Amino acid sequence: MTTNTTSADLYRHGLQLLLEKNIPAWVELWDEDGVLEFPFAPDGWPKRLEGKAAVAEYMSGYLDHIDLHDFPHVEIHQTVTPGTIVVEMRGVGLLVETGSPFDMSYIAVVTVKNGRITGYRDYWNPLAVQNPATNFAGSN
Repeated sequence: MTTNTTSADLYRHGLQLLLEKNIPAWVELWDEDGVLEFPFAPDGWPKRLEGKAAVAEYMSGYLDHIDLHDFPHVEIHQTVTPGTIVVEMRGVGLLVETGSPFDMSYIAVVTVKNGRITGYRDYWNPLAVQNPATNFAGSN
């Protein structure tokens, strides 16, 4: 991706990398100082990750927990703030440990600068993690 890549294009590319199970390439979309936030994270789950290295560590076990198959709904909204988009989406697949269906809806606010993700606020549903089999995001 280039510095001229739009936020929406970069985001769509990131989704494709997740479907390809290429977590290292997804992490490479991040700025060194990028911040990933989970405002609705339940107790014991990370609420804020600062820097590409923290994002990489957080995502390192992703494939051990989720077998992502598709994003059947992705709607990207442009904002008046340059480089910032709001995304409504749904991801589906399987939970690796149990083989149970994984189906999560998200709203994300994503900021891109110079072709890299600098901010990502992920408003996912914390009620979905009440099932112990869904403890896929690491409770460091």
